[in-house]
Amino acid sequence: MHKRTLGVLVHPERDEALEKAAQFVESMRDRDFEFVTFDADVDRLAAQVPGAVVRPLDSERAELAVVFGGDGTILRAAEWAMPLGVPLLGVNLGHVGFLAETDPSDLHELPSVVAERRYLVEERLVLRVEVLNPDGTLAWESPAINEVSLEKLARERMLTVMVSVDDRPLSRWGCDGVLVSTPTGSTAYGFSAGGPVIWPDVQAILVVPLAAHALFNRPMVLSPLSTVRLEIPDDVATRGILWCDGRRSHELADGERVVVTSHSDKVRLARLGVQPFTTRLVKKFALPVEGWRRRTGQ
Repeated sequence: MHKRTLGVLVHPERDEALEKAAQFVESMRDRDFEFVTFDADVDRLAAQVPGAVVRPLDSERAELAVVFGGDGTILRAAEWAMPLGVPLLGVNLGHVGFLAETDPSDLHELPSVVAERRYLVEERLVLRVEVLNPDGTLAWESPAINEVSLEKLARERMLTVMVSVDDRPLSRWGCDGVLVSTPTGSTAYGFSAGGPVIWPDVQAILVVPLAAHALFNRPMVLSPLSTVRLEIPDDVATRGILWCDGRRSHELADGERVVVTSHSDKVRLARLGVQPFTTRLVKKFALPVEGWRRRTGQ
């Protein structure tokens, strides 16, 4: 009988993440599982759990990947998991953690839940980011699970960005940058930039100007079928840099333009239970559901 394989992906710098991951691997090893992990973690995870079979990520497809860290570790893991369709189950050892939802207090039941496949999987929209040369050829590309931002390179200068939607010019902004986000990313950079919170099952693309000097500078929610084009006009000397999920970057050369569309792949997130997004939002942001001015004793 072929053994089942799990991904076990760990924050590279947190001892707690390695400790919790090792406890999980030991429990799943006793259930006859094998494991794949980031190349740099193969030896250190195997050393923590003697007898466990631990291989690099590209050696075999996993049925599920359990991620010990925070949302940043999930974003790193998604680069491997997304094209393979592997669901990611995040154990939150970070701060807010909208992607990594499982709390360390749930770890005692995690092995049986994973072994019995008692988890739900939801699919999230991902952006496809392409940078095109002046002749239309591809210069750079990347997926973006949370957001892509075009930002100014020089802090002392304003960036000028021409924004088009579905091949129609929308506005030319003098700004710090322009953010294009998924619903998943609306609680990340998009939220900090003043954009709306979008429920994750909504299929949409969010555009948020960053500190734009303009009368029309409001966030916009677009169709998931829309194409967003970002260009720095030829008459502008300021340079821009593109960031995807705060992890991958590309400095725009003269004449290059950015095209953002919905990706054909989805990122798949596993969850232990049915918890409405409203409940998660209230919990993560500690929202005052009884009001800021609630009086005691009433």
